[in-house]
Amino acid sequence: MEILRVENLSKVYGAGEARVEALKQVSFTMERGEFGAVVGVSGSGKSTLLNCIGGLDFADKGKVFLNGKDLFAMGENERTIFRRQNIGFIFQSFHLIPELDVEQNIMFPLLLDYKKPDPGRVDEILEVLGLTDRRRHLPGQLSGGQQQRVAIGRALITHPALVLADEPTGNLDSQSSQDVMELLCKASRHYQQTVLMITHNMNLTASADRVFRVSDGKLSELGGVCK
Repeated sequence: MEILRVENLSKVYGAGEARVEALKQVSFTMERGEFGAVVGVSGSGKSTLLNCIGGLDFADKGKVFLNGKDLFAMGENERTIFRRQNIGFIFQSFHLIPELDVEQNIMFPLLLDYKKPDPGRVDEILEVLGLTDRRRHLPGQLSGGQQQRVAIGRALITHPALVLADEPTGNLDSQSSQDVMELLCKASRHYQQTVLMITHNMNLTASADRVFRVSDGKLSELGGVCK
């Protein structure tokens, strides 16, 4: 089942000598439950691609369809709500709320939409993330790897169609990085969620079904790595 369709996405920054074509007619699709990784050097356009797919930035040309819905055809309020309910974001910086404990941080996206969290689902995510015994801890009482696990839980709690991860292991040591990769892989396999991750580290693509490279704004597929 197709979850994501990107059609001829183009994005330009600046003008004249400062003009940069960040994206050049990028097109690809992803199915439900696929785990894709996007690699490329700094400034290649990979973060711009993720921001456009997530509706955080606008493309100059092209379209992004998520579950058949045209993201750029929506009004600002509609897009904000749709994004919150259908896309989970994981960033290099964890962006946790310091006054809320682990469980509250994970449930926060649901509370924004005045939805009552399912205790069973919260317990399941805490168990999958290995955070059951940390559920009442504040972010400041956690290691970097544990904080990133909380951020992953927050991205998964709404059961979004798409999870976008921008350098999710950038601030972590090698063991925590491997743990995070295993969790993202589990989100794809166990919860059948589509995951698209940006990384500069080719070693971290071993968990991906498909690997893309962005170079000078153009996207190419390097193929699958493993299932």
